[in-house]
Amino acid sequence: MRPSQRNQILDAAIRVTERDGITGLTLESAAEEAGVTKGGLMYHFRTRDELLVAIQRHLTDAWEDHLTAELGKPLAEASPHEAVEAYIRVGMHGSASKADLAFMVESATKPELAEVWDDLIGRWAPPPASTEPRDIDLLLARLAVDGLWLGEATGGIPLPEPVRKALQDRLLALVEADAG
Repeated sequence: MRPSQRNQILDAAIRVTERDGITGLTLESAAEEAGVTKGGLMYHFRTRDELLVAIQRHLTDAWEDHLTAELGKPLAEASPHEAVEAYIRVGMHGSASKADLAFMVESATKPELAEVWDDLIGRWAPPPASTEPRDIDLLLARLAVDGLWLGEATGGIPLPEPVRKALQDRLLALVEADAG
């Protein structure tokens, strides 16, 4: 099997999760959606748990790609406030999906899934290093974006575009004010 089939299976498994929820995701349903045999799927993912971790990595890799593109340079060259600015801009795009939400919820009871997401957050918006207002403001901005994302993922009332823009501007101003 080619690596492209691995991604094809992961994308298919995400579609199943979007449609049927995480409880509807089985090796059989993912294989059927991907148009491969169960044996073909098991070549890449021997168990459902392996598939779940691979999906979580696939989802966070997509986030990482968006964050890196928004940042415009390698994360290693960015300051903490630049990284959080990218996190704010990406998080404000309103791209929450049912699959993202399902895997976030599943992470609450599966440490191996939480570890994948925690690794991403730890690089892009780590917990404060101190109680200094500038460090707390970075956390506050991240939590506001996470809250908006969660609200949208759970079907909350969408914000009108002018309000979304004003919120993003305010969060960016909060982070930029602490850059100096």
